[in-house]
Amino acid sequence: MSDTSVLEKVSKHGVIPVIAIENEAAALPLADALLEGGLPIAEITFRTKAAAAVMAKLSKERPEVLLGAGTVLTNENVEAAKNCGATFAVAPGLNPSVVKHAQSVGLPFVPGIATPSDIEGALALGCTTLKFFPAGALGGASMLKALAGPYGHTGVRFVPTGGVNTENLADYLSMKVIAACGGTWIAKKEDLENGNWAAITERCKQACDIVAKVRG
Repeated sequence: MSDTSVLEKVSKHGVIPVIAIENEAAALPLADALLEGGLPIAEITFRTKAAAAVMAKLSKERPEVLLGAGTVLTNENVEAAKNCGATFAVAPGLNPSVVKHAQSVGLPFVPGIATPSDIEGALALGCTTLKFFPAGALGGASMLKALAGPYGHTGVRFVPTGGVNTENLADYLSMKVIAACGGTWIAKKEDLENGNWAAITERCKQACDIVAKVRG
């Protein structure tokens, strides 16, 4: 599957649940909660020791979930993501070496940006879907509207993450330059620890309702 087709699938969902999961045993209940909520996509971050095992389990046993790897900071993370079955990878920053390595192994990559210079660096590497992080601290939707002025014509699209929630999701999604929003609020740490899958399902449904309302 090409980079373009994978990232188009990501964009169609509108929201990417960004998940730091500590326990491999929670992988399948988590996936089922996402599926029941109508949001069959997950970005499993390399912030935990369980990340690789969780991705491998999801790839094998819940292939209907579009699986991404998050917090991909090194070439080793790229290799692990690829080997565990992730279909795309996301980073908080722009590391040319890591971007090039992901490209060399055929893993669609979404680097993080915070400034116009970052955007130009990413475009020079052939990346047009970019994570805007930390979105809330950097000015949120108003900042992205400003960045869309000089860069919208390049075909660049953003994935704002950090500070996105149900209250401001529609503001982001209303912009054509937004591919999808990273949703750290979808699967909260306490819900994963306590097995509160119904809450995760409900947040997925709320997010999907907002996406449908804004994007039709």
